[in-house]
Amino acid sequence: MIRSMTAFGNARVDIEQGTLALEVRSVNSRYLDLYFRLPDELRHAETPLRELLTANLGRGKVEVRASYTRSVGTELSKLDPVWLQHLATQLEAARTVLPEVEAPRLAELFNWPGQRGNDALDPQAWSAACVQAGQQALTQLKEGREREGQRLAAIMMECADGVARIVESVETHLPQLLTDHREKLANKLRESVETAFPGGFNHISGTELSERLAHEANLFALRIDVAEELARLRSHLEELRHLLGGAENNGGKADSKRGSAKGSAGKRLDFLFQEMNREANTLGSKAGSMDVTRAAMDLKLLIEQMREQAQNIE
Repeated sequence: MIRSMTAFGNARVDIEQGTLALEVRSVNSRYLDLYFRLPDELRHAETPLRELLTANLGRGKVEVRASYTRSVGTELSKLDPVWLQHLATQLEAARTVLPEVEAPRLAELFNWPGQRGNDALDPQAWSAACVQAGQQALTQLKEGREREGQRLAAIMMECADGVARIVESVETHLPQLLTDHREKLANKLRESVETAFPGGFNHISGTELSERLAHEANLFALRIDVAEELARLRSHLEELRHLLGGAENNGGKADSKRGSAKGSAGKRLDFLFQEMNREANTLGSKAGSMDVTRAAMDLKLLIEQMREQAQNIE
């Protein structure tokens, strides 16, 4: 299935010690780049979160943000009266020098650093909460990637249909183009020989002249024959449709058969568009008429549009 690299997911988990909020954002990147913005108290959760994301995502620049709020009711019963008395003494001493010093608020007392040795967060409980929130946010992220991927695939399929129509049009008119070029070349050769050697045709039999003209015309026709390029473009279009719609048409079996290639659709699409662009360039260089030249330009435009969309595919 085609997936985008741009998506967002968030989750909120409540535990006895408080509430955890986690966000996962993903944008384009050639590889899987993970960035964590966690409070120091939750740094121990980075390793399980990294393992979770690495196992489920193939590419993208992924940023993880987390914040927490401890439960006031839980912490209220744990405030140490001895520590509070010590704090009051320190406040009184400070006011002898700075009378305007304000007393700390209750919420500040709950989160006061180092107020007691057992005030630290429970690593196991908060790590489990981080993983739980990470799984929920990751589910949202993957669903968003799939929805955006289907929109990108639809855009590329529309462009692919345009490429197919251009290829079919050129193939339809190719025999007539070759015939017209042979006739034009034969006429030019006759005119050139007559100009360079007036009366030269008197010394050349009609059969011999016709053979020479036909030989030159055929050589030129071979140089402008683009049937091979058109055939390769058709082959590339078949592969493109397989990449964009194969998983859906096979009920998801395509992904299981290509387990080792999971997450590489974007890179394969990029390579495929390089090959299609090369064929379009060759088609333009061989163009023997303005119609083929315009067709080559239209092909390059459509291929570039698809390539831009593929930059966001996982």
